[in-house]
Amino acid sequence: MGPVLARLRARQEWKFFGVLPRADRALTVVWWAVLVLRGLLPAGFAVAMGVLVGAVQHGHSLAWPLAVMGVVFVLLQVLAPIHVAISANLGDRTAAWLYDELTDACLEPPGMGHLEDPALTADLQVAREFDTGMTGPPLSLSLDFIAGGLVLMVSGLGAAAVLVAFRWWAPLLLGGAWLSTHWLLKESGVWRDRNTDEVRSAQRDADYAYRVAVDPPAAKELRLFGLAGWTIDRFVDRRTRLHELQYEATKLRERSVLSSAVIVGAANAIVFWALASATTHGHLGLGPLVVYAQAAVATSAIAFGGLNWALDGAAAPVAAVLRVEPAMGPAGALASGTRSAEGLPAAEIRFRDLSFAYPSSPPVLEGFELTIPAGSSLAIVGQNGAGKTTLAKLLCRLYDPQSGAIEVDGVDLRELDLDSWRQRVTAVFQDFVRFELPLRDNVAPGGAPDDVVAAALADAGADGLAGLDTILARGYPGGTDLSGGQWQRVALARALAAVRLGAGVVLLDEPTAQLDVRGEAEIFERVLAATRHCTTILVSHRFSTVRQVDRICVLERGRVVEVGSHDELMAQRGRYHTMFELQAQRFAAEEDEEVLDVLS
Repeated sequence: MGPVLARLRARQEWKFFGVLPRADRALTVVWWAVLVLRGLLPAGFAVAMGVLVGAVQHGHSLAWPLAVMGVVFVLLQVLAPIHVAISANLGDRTAAWLYDELTDACLEPPGMGHLEDPALTADLQVAREFDTGMTGPPLSLSLDFIAGGLVLMVSGLGAAAVLVAFRWWAPLLLGGAWLSTHWLLKESGVWRDRNTDEVRSAQRDADYAYRVAVDPPAAKELRLFGLAGWTIDRFVDRRTRLHELQYEATKLRERSVLSSAVIVGAANAIVFWALASATTHGHLGLGPLVVYAQAAVATSAIAFGGLNWALDGAAAPVAAVLRVEPAMGPAGALASGTRSAEGLPAAEIRFRDLSFAYPSSPPVLEGFELTIPAGSSLAIVGQNGAGKTTLAKLLCRLYDPQSGAIEVDGVDLRELDLDSWRQRVTAVFQDFVRFELPLRDNVAPGGAPDDVVAAALADAGADGLAGLDTILARGYPGGTDLSGGQWQRVALARALAAVRLGAGVVLLDEPTAQLDVRGEAEIFERVLAATRHCTTILVSHRFSTVRQVDRICVLERGRVVEVGSHDELMAQRGRYHTMFELQAQRFAAEEDEEVLDVLS
Protein backbone atom coordinates (compact mmCIF):
# COMPACT_ATOMS: atom_id res chain seq x y z
CA MET A 1 0.00 0.00 0.00
CA GLY A 2 2.88 2.35 0.83
CA PRO A 3 4.53 2.27 -2.63
CA VAL A 4 1.14 2.70 -4.34
CA LEU A 5 0.35 5.74 -2.20
CA ALA A 6 3.81 7.16 -2.87
CA ARG A 7 3.32 6.81 -6.63
CA LEU A 8 -0.10 8.43 -6.35
CA ARG A 9 1.30 11.39 -4.41
CA ALA A 10 4.05 11.80 -6.99
CA ARG A 11 1.53 12.33 -9.78
CA GLN A 12 0.98 15.85 -11.05
CA GLU A 13 -2.77 15.55 -10.59
CA TRP A 14 -2.38 14.81 -6.88
CA LYS A 15 -0.10 17.80 -6.48
CA PHE A 16 -2.57 20.03 -8.31
CA PHE A 17 -5.49 19.10 -6.09
CA GLY A 18 -3.24 19.42 -3.04
CA VAL A 19 -2.50 23.04 -3.94
CA LEU A 20 -6.17 24.09 -4.09
CA PRO A 21 -6.77 24.12 -0.30
CA ARG A 22 -3.45 25.91 0.21
CA ALA A 23 -4.71 28.67 -2.06
CA ASP A 24 -8.17 28.94 -0.43
CA ARG A 25 -9.36 26.19 1.91
CA ALA A 26 -12.97 27.36 2.31
CA LEU A 27 -13.52 27.87 -1.40
CA THR A 28 -11.95 24.48 -2.15
CA VAL A 29 -14.34 22.74 0.26
CA VAL A 30 -17.30 24.46 -1.43
CA TRP A 31 -15.92 23.57 -4.89
CA TRP A 32 -15.66 19.87 -4.00
CA ALA A 33 -19.05 19.83 -2.24
CA VAL A 34 -20.85 21.32 -5.25
CA LEU A 35 -18.91 18.98 -7.56
CA VAL A 36 -20.01 15.88 -5.64
CA LEU A 37 -23.60 17.14 -5.36
CA ARG A 38 -23.75 17.82 -9.11
CA GLY A 39 -22.42 14.33 -9.72
CA LEU A 40 -24.99 12.61 -7.49
CA LEU A 41 -28.03 14.59 -8.64
CA PRO A 42 -28.54 12.58 -11.89
CA ALA A 43 -28.81 9.39 -9.84
CA GLY A 44 -31.21 11.19 -7.50
CA PHE A 45 -33.27 12.34 -10.49
CA ALA A 46 -33.48 8.75 -11.75
CA VAL A 47 -34.73 7.59 -8.35
CA ALA A 48 -37.24 10.43 -8.19
CA MET A 49 -38.48 9.57 -11.67
CA GLY A 50 -38.97 5.95 -10.68
CA VAL A 51 -40.88 6.95 -7.56
CA LEU A 52 -43.11 9.24 -9.65
CA VAL A 53 -43.81 6.49 -12.20
CA GLY A 54 -44.62 4.09 -9.35
CA ALA A 55 -46.98 6.63 -7.78
CA VAL A 56 -48.78 7.08 -11.10
CA GLN A 57 -48.99 3.31 -11.59
CA HIS A 58 -50.46 2.68 -8.15
CA GLY A 59 -52.61 5.80 -7.93
CA HIS A 60 -50.68 7.33 -5.01
CA SER A 61 -50.31 11.04 -4.35
CA LEU A 62 -47.96 12.79 -6.79
CA ALA A 63 -47.22 15.82 -4.61
CA TRP A 64 -44.05 14.58 -2.92
CA PRO A 65 -42.58 12.82 -5.98
CA LEU A 66 -43.20 15.92 -8.10
CA ALA A 67 -41.76 18.21 -5.41
CA VAL A 68 -38.60 16.09 -5.11
CA MET A 69 -38.23 15.94 -8.88
CA GLY A 70 -38.69 19.70 -9.09
CA VAL A 71 -36.03 20.35 -6.46
CA VAL A 72 -33.56 17.98 -8.13
CA PHE A 73 -34.27 19.49 -11.55
CA VAL A 74 -33.79 23.05 -10.29
CA LEU A 75 -30.53 22.09 -8.56
CA LEU A 76 -29.29 20.48 -11.78
CA GLN A 77 -29.91 23.74 -13.62
CA VAL A 78 -28.72 26.16 -10.93
CA LEU A 79 -25.62 24.42 -9.60
CA ALA A 80 -23.82 24.34 -12.97
CA PRO A 81 -23.47 28.16 -13.37
CA ILE A 82 -22.77 28.52 -9.65
CA HIS A 83 -19.99 25.97 -10.01
CA VAL A 84 -18.57 27.90 -12.97
CA ALA A 85 -18.32 31.02 -10.81
CA ILE A 86 -16.76 29.09 -7.93
CA SER A 87 -14.25 27.49 -10.31
CA ALA A 88 -13.29 30.85 -11.77
CA ASN A 89 -12.71 32.33 -8.33
CA LEU A 90 -10.78 29.32 -7.07
CA GLY A 91 -8.70 29.32 -10.26
CA ASP A 92 -7.81 32.98 -9.75
CA ARG A 93 -6.92 32.34 -6.10
CA THR A 94 -4.76 29.37 -7.07
CA ALA A 95 -2.99 31.35 -9.80
CA ALA A 96 -2.31 34.15 -7.32
CA TRP A 97 -0.95 31.65 -4.78
CA LEU A 98 1.34 30.11 -7.40
CA TYR A 99 2.58 33.54 -8.49
CA ASP A 100 3.32 34.35 -4.84
CA GLU A 101 5.19 31.08 -4.32
CA LEU A 102 7.21 31.49 -7.50
CA THR A 103 8.00 35.12 -6.70
CA ASP A 104 9.24 34.17 -3.23
CA ALA A 105 11.24 31.25 -4.64
CA CYS A 106 12.93 33.53 -7.19
CA LEU A 107 13.62 36.46 -4.86
CA GLU A 108 14.45 34.81 -1.53
CA PRO A 109 17.80 33.18 -2.45
CA PRO A 110 20.48 35.83 -1.92
CA GLY A 111 22.41 34.68 -4.99
CA MET A 112 21.24 34.37 -8.57
CA GLY A 113 22.58 30.96 -9.57
CA HIS A 114 19.08 29.47 -9.41
CA LEU A 115 17.88 31.78 -12.18
CA GLU A 116 20.63 30.59 -14.54
CA ASP A 117 20.78 26.90 -13.54
CA PRO A 118 20.26 24.75 -16.68
CA ALA A 119 18.65 22.03 -14.57
CA LEU A 120 15.86 24.42 -13.57
CA THR A 121 15.36 26.16 -16.92
CA ALA A 122 12.54 23.98 -18.24
CA ASP A 123 10.55 24.03 -15.00
CA LEU A 124 11.09 27.77 -14.63
CA GLN A 125 9.75 28.34 -18.15
CA VAL A 126 6.59 26.33 -17.45
CA ALA A 127 6.15 27.93 -14.04
CA ARG A 128 6.55 31.49 -15.33
CA GLU A 129 4.14 31.10 -18.23
CA PHE A 130 1.49 28.93 -16.56
CA ASP A 131 -1.40 31.43 -16.63
CA THR A 132 -0.73 33.17 -19.95
CA GLY A 133 -2.77 30.81 -22.14
CA MET A 134 0.26 29.43 -24.02
CA THR A 135 0.41 26.04 -22.27
CA GLY A 136 -3.33 25.78 -21.68
CA PRO A 137 -6.27 27.89 -20.53
CA PRO A 138 -5.79 30.12 -17.47
CA LEU A 139 -6.64 28.36 -14.21
CA SER A 140 -9.84 30.40 -13.91
CA LEU A 141 -11.09 28.54 -17.02
CA SER A 142 -9.28 25.22 -16.54
CA LEU A 143 -10.95 24.51 -13.20
CA ASP A 144 -14.38 24.55 -14.82
CA PHE A 145 -13.27 22.00 -17.44
CA ILE A 146 -11.70 19.89 -14.69
CA ALA A 147 -14.89 20.08 -12.65
CA GLY A 148 -16.93 18.99 -15.68
CA GLY A 149 -14.86 15.84 -16.13
CA LEU A 150 -15.03 14.94 -12.45
CA VAL A 151 -18.78 15.61 -12.29
CA LEU A 152 -19.29 13.08 -15.08
CA MET A 153 -17.14 10.52 -13.26
CA VAL A 154 -19.05 11.00 -10.00
CA SER A 155 -22.33 10.84 -11.92
CA GLY A 156 -21.35 7.52 -13.50
CA LEU A 157 -20.23 6.05 -10.19
CA GLY A 158 -23.40 7.29 -8.47
CA ALA A 159 -25.54 5.67 -11.12
CA ALA A 160 -23.58 2.43 -10.77
CA ALA A 161 -24.17 2.52 -7.02
CA VAL A 162 -27.93 2.68 -7.61
CA LEU A 163 -27.71 -0.60 -9.50
CA VAL A 164 -26.60 -2.35 -6.31
CA ALA A 165 -30.28 -2.41 -5.29
CA PHE A 166 -31.03 -4.41 -8.43
CA ARG A 167 -28.16 -6.93 -8.49
CA TRP A 168 -24.89 -6.70 -6.59
CA TRP A 169 -22.94 -7.74 -9.64
CA ALA A 170 -24.58 -5.25 -12.03
CA PRO A 171 -22.57 -2.16 -10.98
CA LEU A 172 -19.34 -4.17 -10.89
CA LEU A 173 -19.92 -5.49 -14.37
CA LEU A 174 -21.18 -2.27 -15.97
CA GLY A 175 -18.92 0.11 -14.05
CA GLY A 176 -15.91 -2.11 -14.67
CA ALA A 177 -16.64 -2.23 -18.39
CA TRP A 178 -16.81 1.56 -18.70
CA LEU A 179 -13.76 2.01 -16.48
CA SER A 180 -11.82 -0.42 -18.66
CA THR A 181 -12.08 2.04 -21.55
CA HIS A 182 -9.75 4.37 -19.70
CA TRP A 183 -7.13 1.64 -19.59
CA LEU A 184 -7.80 0.16 -23.02
CA LEU A 185 -7.69 3.49 -24.79
CA LYS A 186 -4.90 4.81 -22.55
CA GLU A 187 -6.63 8.18 -22.31
CA SER A 188 -6.12 8.45 -18.55
CA GLY A 189 -2.46 7.45 -18.50
CA VAL A 190 -0.88 9.64 -21.16
CA TRP A 191 -0.76 13.00 -19.43
CA ARG A 192 2.71 12.42 -18.07
CA ASP A 193 3.87 11.93 -21.69
CA ARG A 194 2.91 15.55 -22.38
CA ASN A 195 5.51 16.77 -19.88
CA THR A 196 8.63 15.12 -21.26
CA ASP A 197 11.87 17.03 -21.81
CA GLU A 198 11.22 16.98 -25.56
CA VAL A 199 7.73 18.44 -25.21
CA ARG A 200 8.89 21.11 -22.77
CA SER A 201 11.79 22.02 -25.06
CA ALA A 202 9.37 22.44 -27.96
CA GLN A 203 7.13 24.53 -25.73
CA ARG A 204 10.05 26.77 -24.79
CA ASP A 205 11.01 27.26 -28.46
CA ALA A 206 7.44 28.08 -29.43
CA ASP A 207 7.04 30.55 -26.56
CA TYR A 208 10.30 32.28 -27.46
CA ALA A 209 9.24 32.73 -31.09
CA TYR A 210 5.93 34.12 -29.83
CA ARG A 211 7.62 36.64 -27.50
CA VAL A 212 9.93 37.81 -30.28
CA ALA A 213 6.82 38.55 -32.35
CA VAL A 214 4.81 40.42 -29.72
CA ASP A 215 7.34 42.08 -27.38
CA PRO A 216 8.48 45.66 -28.17
CA PRO A 217 12.30 45.15 -27.94
CA ALA A 218 12.44 43.13 -31.18
CA ALA A 219 9.91 45.26 -33.07
CA LYS A 220 12.45 47.53 -34.80
CA GLU A 221 14.66 44.73 -36.12
CA LEU A 222 11.72 42.62 -37.29
CA ARG A 223 10.47 45.46 -39.45
CA LEU A 224 13.78 46.90 -40.54
CA PHE A 225 15.20 43.58 -41.73
CA GLY A 226 11.91 42.21 -43.06
CA LEU A 227 11.79 39.41 -40.52
CA ALA A 228 8.03 39.45 -39.89
CA GLY A 229 7.39 36.53 -42.25
CA TRP A 230 10.40 34.63 -40.92
CA THR A 231 9.18 35.07 -37.34
CA ILE A 232 5.66 33.92 -38.19
CA ASP A 233 7.01 30.88 -40.05
CA ARG A 234 9.28 30.04 -37.12
CA PHE A 235 6.42 30.38 -34.64
CA VAL A 236 4.09 28.23 -36.77
CA ASP A 237 6.83 25.62 -37.23
CA ARG A 238 7.58 25.42 -33.50
CA ARG A 239 3.91 25.32 -32.52
CA THR A 240 3.20 22.68 -35.14
CA ARG A 241 6.03 20.56 -33.76
CA LEU A 242 4.70 21.05 -30.25
CA HIS A 243 1.20 20.03 -31.30
CA GLU A 244 2.60 16.94 -33.04
CA LEU A 245 4.39 15.87 -29.88
CA GLN A 246 1.31 16.54 -27.77
CA TYR A 247 -0.85 14.60 -30.21
CA GLU A 248 1.55 11.66 -30.13
CA ALA A 249 1.34 11.74 -26.34
CA THR A 250 -2.46 11.79 -26.23
CA LYS A 251 -3.65 9.78 -29.22
CA LEU A 252 -5.37 6.47 -28.65
CA ARG A 253 -2.94 3.63 -28.17
CA GLU A 254 -2.65 0.33 -30.03
CA ARG A 255 -5.60 -1.35 -28.40
CA SER A 256 -8.52 -0.49 -30.60
CA VAL A 257 -11.80 1.22 -29.97
CA LEU A 258 -13.45 -1.99 -31.18
CA SER A 259 -12.13 -3.87 -28.14
CA SER A 260 -13.67 -1.30 -25.83
CA ALA A 261 -16.97 -1.40 -27.76
CA VAL A 262 -17.14 -5.19 -27.47
CA ILE A 263 -16.54 -5.15 -23.71
CA VAL A 264 -18.96 -2.29 -23.05
CA GLY A 265 -21.57 -3.75 -25.38
CA ALA A 266 -21.39 -7.16 -23.74
CA ALA A 267 -21.68 -5.71 -20.23
CA ASN A 268 -24.69 -3.55 -21.17
CA ALA A 269 -26.36 -6.47 -22.93
CA ILE A 270 -26.05 -8.64 -19.81
CA VAL A 271 -27.38 -5.94 -17.46
CA PHE A 272 -30.31 -4.95 -19.72
CA TRP A 273 -31.12 -8.62 -20.36
CA ALA A 274 -31.30 -9.12 -16.59
CA LEU A 275 -33.57 -6.06 -16.27
CA ALA A 276 -35.85 -7.32 -19.01
CA SER A 277 -35.93 -10.81 -17.52
CA ALA A 278 -36.75 -9.56 -14.03
CA THR A 279 -39.54 -7.36 -15.38
CA THR A 280 -40.97 -10.14 -17.57
CA HIS A 281 -41.10 -12.55 -14.65
CA GLY A 282 -42.79 -9.99 -12.42
CA HIS A 283 -39.84 -9.50 -10.09
CA LEU A 284 -39.43 -5.85 -11.05
CA GLY A 285 -42.13 -3.19 -11.17
CA LEU A 286 -42.39 -0.33 -13.66
CA GLY A 287 -41.05 2.26 -11.22
CA PRO A 288 -37.88 0.33 -10.28
CA LEU A 289 -37.36 -0.56 -13.95
CA VAL A 290 -37.31 3.14 -14.85
CA VAL A 291 -34.80 3.80 -12.05
CA TYR A 292 -32.44 0.96 -12.94
CA ALA A 293 -32.65 1.50 -16.69
CA GLN A 294 -31.73 5.18 -16.28
CA ALA A 295 -28.95 4.23 -13.88
CA ALA A 296 -27.58 1.68 -16.33
CA VAL A 297 -27.52 4.28 -19.11
CA ALA A 298 -26.04 6.97 -16.82
CA THR A 299 -23.19 4.66 -15.80
CA SER A 300 -21.69 5.37 -19.22
CA ALA A 301 -20.63 8.79 -17.85
CA ILE A 302 -17.70 6.94 -16.25
CA ALA A 303 -16.12 6.64 -19.69
CA PHE A 304 -16.44 10.34 -20.47
CA GLY A 305 -15.49 11.72 -17.08
CA GLY A 306 -12.37 11.72 -14.97
CA LEU A 307 -9.01 13.32 -15.64
CA ASN A 308 -8.99 15.38 -18.83
CA TRP A 309 -6.75 17.58 -20.96
CA ALA A 310 -7.51 20.65 -18.85
CA LEU A 311 -6.07 18.96 -15.79
CA ASP A 312 -2.93 18.16 -17.77
CA GLY A 313 -2.46 21.81 -18.69
CA ALA A 314 -3.14 22.97 -15.14
CA ALA A 315 -1.20 20.27 -13.26
CA ALA A 316 2.07 20.57 -15.20
CA PRO A 317 2.87 24.17 -14.14
CA VAL A 318 1.69 23.51 -10.59
CA ALA A 319 4.06 20.54 -10.38
CA ALA A 320 6.82 22.70 -11.92
CA VAL A 321 6.35 25.39 -9.25
CA LEU A 322 6.41 22.77 -6.50
CA ARG A 323 9.60 21.25 -7.97
CA VAL A 324 11.55 24.47 -8.43
CA GLU A 325 10.49 25.95 -5.10
CA PRO A 326 12.69 23.65 -2.95
CA ALA A 327 15.44 23.48 -5.61
CA MET A 328 15.93 27.21 -6.10
CA GLY A 329 16.95 27.92 -2.53
CA PRO A 330 20.03 25.66 -2.58
CA ALA A 331 20.85 26.66 -6.18
CA GLY A 332 20.93 30.35 -5.27
CA ALA A 333 22.04 29.94 -1.67
CA LEU A 334 24.76 32.17 -0.28
CA ALA A 335 25.47 31.86 3.41
CA SER A 336 25.51 35.25 5.10
CA GLY A 337 28.30 36.12 7.48
CA THR A 338 27.79 38.01 10.71
CA ARG A 339 30.39 40.78 10.54
CA SER A 340 29.24 44.30 9.75
CA ALA A 341 30.49 45.92 6.55
CA GLU A 342 30.06 49.46 7.85
CA GLY A 343 32.92 51.69 6.73
CA LEU A 344 34.47 49.03 4.48
CA PRO A 345 36.72 49.07 2.57
CA ALA A 346 39.06 51.31 4.51
CA ALA A 347 42.29 49.81 3.20
CA GLU A 348 41.82 47.58 0.16
CA ILE A 349 39.82 45.00 -1.76
CA ARG A 350 41.83 41.95 -2.75
CA PHE A 351 40.98 39.15 -5.17
CA ARG A 352 43.14 36.26 -3.96
CA ASP A 353 43.76 33.24 -6.22
CA LEU A 354 40.15 33.47 -7.42
CA SER A 355 38.56 30.82 -9.68
CA PHE A 356 34.97 30.78 -10.91
CA ALA A 357 32.87 28.97 -13.52
CA TYR A 358 29.17 29.09 -14.35
CA PRO A 359 27.22 25.79 -14.32
CA SER A 360 28.08 23.52 -17.28
CA SER A 361 30.60 26.09 -18.59
CA PRO A 362 34.41 26.31 -18.67
CA PRO A 363 36.14 28.47 -16.03
CA VAL A 364 35.76 32.22 -16.51
CA LEU A 365 38.39 33.15 -13.93
CA GLU A 366 41.39 31.02 -12.93
CA GLY A 367 43.96 32.02 -10.33
CA PHE A 368 42.84 35.64 -10.53
CA GLU A 369 44.91 38.04 -8.39
CA LEU A 370 44.26 41.76 -7.99
CA THR A 371 44.43 44.36 -5.21
CA ILE A 372 42.40 47.60 -5.33
CA PRO A 373 43.36 50.30 -2.80
CA ALA A 374 40.34 51.79 -1.03
CA GLY A 375 39.31 55.18 -2.38
CA SER A 376 41.02 54.64 -5.75
CA SER A 377 39.56 54.21 -9.21
CA LEU A 378 40.29 51.18 -11.37
CA ALA A 379 39.30 50.34 -14.94
CA ILE A 380 39.07 46.75 -16.14
CA VAL A 381 39.52 46.22 -19.87
CA GLY A 382 39.74 43.14 -22.05
CA GLN A 383 38.08 41.17 -24.80
CA ASN A 384 34.50 39.94 -24.55
CA GLY A 385 34.33 36.86 -22.35
CA ALA A 386 37.48 37.77 -20.42
CA GLY A 387 35.53 37.79 -17.13
CA LYS A 388 35.00 41.54 -16.58
CA THR A 389 31.29 41.41 -15.73
CA THR A 390 31.78 38.22 -13.71
CA LEU A 391 34.19 40.08 -11.44
CA ALA A 392 31.51 42.71 -10.81
CA LYS A 393 28.94 40.01 -9.94
CA LEU A 394 31.36 38.32 -7.56
CA LEU A 395 32.16 41.61 -5.84
CA CYS A 396 28.42 42.24 -5.41
CA ARG A 397 28.33 38.70 -4.02
CA LEU A 398 25.69 37.50 -6.39
CA TYR A 399 27.85 34.37 -6.69
CA ASP A 400 30.61 32.82 -4.62
CA PRO A 401 33.88 31.68 -6.22
CA GLN A 402 34.66 27.97 -6.46
CA SER A 403 38.09 28.63 -4.93
CA GLY A 404 40.08 31.53 -3.61
CA ALA A 405 38.50 34.54 -1.93
CA ILE A 406 37.59 38.20 -2.15
CA GLU A 407 38.97 39.97 0.92
CA VAL A 408 37.83 43.38 2.14
CA ASP A 409 40.41 44.84 4.52
CA GLY A 410 41.67 41.31 5.07
CA VAL A 411 38.20 39.87 5.81
CA ASP A 412 36.75 37.21 3.51
CA LEU A 413 33.67 38.66 1.83
CA ARG A 414 31.74 35.54 2.90
CA GLU A 415 32.23 36.49 6.55
CA LEU A 416 30.44 39.81 6.11
CA ASP A 417 26.72 40.20 6.65
CA LEU A 418 25.27 40.00 3.14
CA ASP A 419 22.76 42.83 3.47
CA SER A 420 25.32 45.03 5.21
CA TRP A 421 27.85 44.54 2.39
CA ARG A 422 25.31 45.20 -0.35
CA GLN A 423 24.43 48.47 1.32
CA ARG A 424 28.06 49.41 0.78
CA VAL A 425 28.05 48.45 -2.92
CA THR A 426 26.22 50.05 -5.83
CA ALA A 427 26.43 49.13 -9.49
CA VAL A 428 25.28 49.97 -12.98
CA PHE A 429 25.22 46.91 -15.25
CA GLN A 430 24.89 46.82 -19.02
CA ASP A 431 21.42 45.28 -18.72
CA PHE A 432 20.17 47.72 -16.08
CA VAL A 433 16.46 47.64 -15.27
CA ARG A 434 14.09 50.19 -16.76
CA PHE A 435 11.34 50.33 -14.17
CA GLU A 436 7.91 51.36 -15.41
CA LEU A 437 7.68 53.63 -12.39
CA PRO A 438 7.99 57.38 -11.69
CA LEU A 439 11.43 58.91 -12.21
CA ARG A 440 11.83 59.24 -8.43
CA ASP A 441 11.40 55.46 -7.96
CA ASN A 442 13.75 54.71 -10.85
CA VAL A 443 16.53 56.69 -9.17
CA ALA A 444 15.80 55.52 -5.61
CA PRO A 445 13.69 52.33 -5.67
CA GLY A 446 14.21 51.90 -1.93
CA GLY A 447 13.20 55.46 -1.20
CA ALA A 448 15.22 58.65 -0.64
CA PRO A 449 14.55 62.34 0.02
CA ASP A 450 13.76 64.35 -3.10
CA ASP A 451 16.88 66.48 -2.65
CA VAL A 452 19.04 63.33 -2.80
CA VAL A 453 17.23 62.18 -5.96
CA ALA A 454 17.59 65.58 -7.59
CA ALA A 455 21.29 65.82 -6.70
CA ALA A 456 21.96 62.35 -8.10
CA LEU A 457 20.21 63.27 -11.35
CA ALA A 458 22.30 66.42 -11.57
CA ASP A 459 25.52 64.47 -10.92
CA ALA A 460 24.59 62.13 -13.79
CA GLY A 461 23.69 65.01 -16.12
CA ALA A 462 20.08 63.82 -16.13
CA ASP A 463 18.33 66.79 -14.50
CA GLY A 464 15.48 68.16 -16.56
CA LEU A 465 14.58 64.84 -18.19
CA ALA A 466 11.16 64.69 -16.55
CA GLY A 467 9.34 65.51 -13.33
CA LEU A 468 10.04 63.22 -10.39
CA ASP A 469 6.43 61.99 -10.48
CA THR A 470 6.46 61.26 -14.22
CA ILE A 471 6.12 57.54 -15.00
CA LEU A 472 8.85 56.44 -17.40
CA ALA A 473 6.62 54.46 -19.76
CA ARG A 474 4.26 55.71 -22.43
CA GLY A 475 1.58 53.17 -21.53
CA TYR A 476 0.48 55.21 -18.50
CA PRO A 477 -1.44 58.51 -18.35
CA GLY A 478 1.10 61.32 -18.48
CA GLY A 479 3.91 58.81 -18.91
CA THR A 480 6.94 59.27 -21.12
CA ASP A 481 9.81 57.20 -22.46
CA LEU A 482 13.49 58.05 -22.69
CA SER A 483 16.19 57.42 -25.24
CA GLY A 484 18.84 54.80 -24.56
CA GLY A 485 21.37 57.44 -23.51
CA GLN A 486 18.87 59.14 -21.21
CA TRP A 487 18.03 55.82 -19.57
CA GLN A 488 21.74 55.22 -18.97
CA ARG A 489 21.97 58.57 -17.19
CA VAL A 490 19.00 57.57 -15.00
CA ALA A 491 20.75 54.27 -14.18
CA LEU A 492 23.90 56.20 -13.26
CA ALA A 493 21.81 58.51 -11.08
CA ARG A 494 20.50 55.39 -9.30
CA ALA A 495 24.07 54.41 -8.42
CA LEU A 496 25.02 57.95 -7.42
CA ALA A 497 21.95 58.21 -5.17
CA ALA A 498 23.15 55.05 -3.42
CA VAL A 499 26.55 56.73 -2.92
CA ARG A 500 24.83 59.67 -1.27
CA LEU A 501 23.00 57.18 0.97
CA GLY A 502 26.20 55.47 2.14
CA ALA A 503 27.59 53.16 -0.56
CA GLY A 504 31.38 53.08 -0.66
CA VAL A 505 32.09 50.80 -3.65
CA VAL A 506 30.86 51.79 -7.12
CA LEU A 507 30.81 49.27 -10.00
CA LEU A 508 30.19 50.58 -13.50
CA ASP A 509 29.84 47.83 -16.13
CA GLU A 510 29.76 49.57 -19.55
CA PRO A 511 27.57 52.28 -17.99
CA THR A 512 27.62 54.63 -20.99
CA ALA A 513 27.63 52.24 -23.94
CA GLN A 514 24.83 54.15 -25.70
CA LEU A 515 26.56 57.52 -25.43
CA ASP A 516 29.11 58.92 -27.85
CA VAL A 517 32.76 59.33 -26.84
CA ARG A 518 32.35 62.94 -25.75
CA GLY A 519 29.19 62.18 -23.80
CA GLU A 520 30.88 59.26 -22.11
CA ALA A 521 33.93 61.32 -21.16
CA GLU A 522 31.71 64.06 -19.73
CA ILE A 523 29.62 61.56 -17.74
CA PHE A 524 32.62 59.75 -16.35
CA GLU A 525 34.19 63.01 -15.22
CA ARG A 526 30.96 63.69 -13.33
CA VAL A 527 30.97 60.17 -11.84
CA LEU A 528 34.59 60.43 -10.67
CA ALA A 529 33.84 63.80 -9.09
CA ALA A 530 30.78 62.42 -7.26
CA THR A 531 32.58 59.25 -6.12
CA ARG A 532 36.06 60.61 -5.31
CA HIS A 533 35.77 59.25 -1.76
CA CYS A 534 34.63 55.81 -3.00
CA THR A 535 36.36 52.80 -4.45
CA THR A 536 35.28 53.00 -8.10
CA ILE A 537 35.61 50.13 -10.59
CA LEU A 538 34.86 50.77 -14.24
CA VAL A 539 34.38 48.12 -16.93
CA SER A 540 34.58 49.71 -20.36
CA HIS A 541 35.78 49.05 -23.90
CA ARG A 542 36.57 52.72 -24.62
CA PHE A 543 40.18 53.53 -23.81
CA SER A 544 39.66 57.26 -24.15
CA THR A 545 37.56 57.02 -20.98
CA VAL A 546 39.52 54.53 -18.91
CA ARG A 547 42.66 56.67 -19.10
CA GLN A 548 41.05 58.99 -16.52
CA VAL A 549 41.23 56.39 -13.72
CA ASP A 550 44.10 55.86 -11.28
CA ARG A 551 44.94 52.38 -12.56
CA ILE A 552 43.97 50.09 -15.41
CA CYS A 553 43.77 46.29 -15.25
CA VAL A 554 44.03 44.32 -18.51
CA LEU A 555 42.15 41.02 -18.24
CA GLU A 556 42.69 38.12 -20.60
CA ARG A 557 41.25 34.60 -20.31
CA GLY A 558 40.36 35.13 -16.68
CA ARG A 559 43.79 36.37 -15.60
CA VAL A 560 45.43 39.76 -15.06
CA VAL A 561 48.10 40.34 -17.72
CA GLU A 562 48.87 44.03 -17.07
CA VAL A 563 48.18 46.57 -14.32
CA GLY A 564 49.20 50.21 -14.16
CA SER A 565 48.28 53.76 -15.05
CA HIS A 566 47.59 54.73 -18.64
CA ASP A 567 51.06 56.23 -19.08
CA GLU A 568 52.76 53.23 -17.47
CA LEU A 569 50.93 50.72 -19.66
CA MET A 570 51.56 52.73 -22.81
CA ALA A 571 55.26 52.82 -21.95
CA GLN A 572 55.31 49.01 -21.57
CA ARG A 573 54.05 48.70 -25.19
CA GLY A 574 52.20 45.52 -24.25
CA ARG A 575 48.63 44.34 -24.66
CA TYR A 576 47.05 47.60 -23.48
CA HIS A 577 49.22 49.64 -25.84
CA THR A 578 48.13 47.49 -28.80
CA MET A 579 44.42 47.75 -27.98
CA PHE A 580 44.65 51.49 -27.33
CA GLU A 581 46.42 52.17 -30.64
CA LEU A 582 43.93 50.08 -32.62
CA GLN A 583 40.98 51.92 -31.11
CA ALA A 584 42.64 55.31 -31.50
CA GLN A 585 43.18 54.62 -35.20
CA ARG A 586 39.52 53.73 -35.63
CA PHE A 587 38.33 56.87 -33.86
CA ALA A 588 40.76 58.99 -35.90
CA ALA A 589 39.36 57.49 -39.11
CA GLU A 590 35.81 58.24 -37.98
CA GLU A 591 36.73 61.85 -37.17
CA ASP A 592 38.37 62.27 -40.61
CA GLU A 593 35.15 61.01 -42.22
CA GLU A 594 33.12 63.51 -40.19
CA VAL A 595 35.43 66.36 -41.34
CA LEU A 596 35.10 65.28 -44.98
CA ASP A 597 31.32 65.16 -44.62
CA VAL A 598 31.30 68.71 -43.25
CA LEU A 599 33.59 70.03 -46.01
CA SER A 600 31.55 68.37 -48.72
